[in-house]
Amino acid sequence: MLLGRVVGTVVATRKDGEIEGLKLLVVKGCDFDGNPTGSSVVAVDAVGAGVGEVVLYASGSSARQTVVTKDRPVDATIMAIVDEVTVEGARRYLKAGG
Repeated sequence: MLLGRVVGTVVATRKDGEIEGLKLLVVKGCDFDGNPTGSSVVAVDAVGAGVGEVVLYASGSSARQTVVTKDRPVDATIMAIVDEVTVEGARRYLKAGG
């Protein structure tokens, strides 16, 4: 899994029936502090994430292993909303309100 921050949404009114009804979000790779570091991907949201949240996402064939994405043509799926990241005993990220 990869760490990223949701930075936007994607709306596509015309799409393949296999991805009909799926929520699409733009996720940018981030470091342990939640700061952007990597490229962006469009990911299917399997957990109800929103813009600004730090998430864990999977890409490739692993992205098709959730109930929401099983056997669907997706390459990235948000699988968790991150509450806290601690590295070597130091808290690096804490979700607002957490």
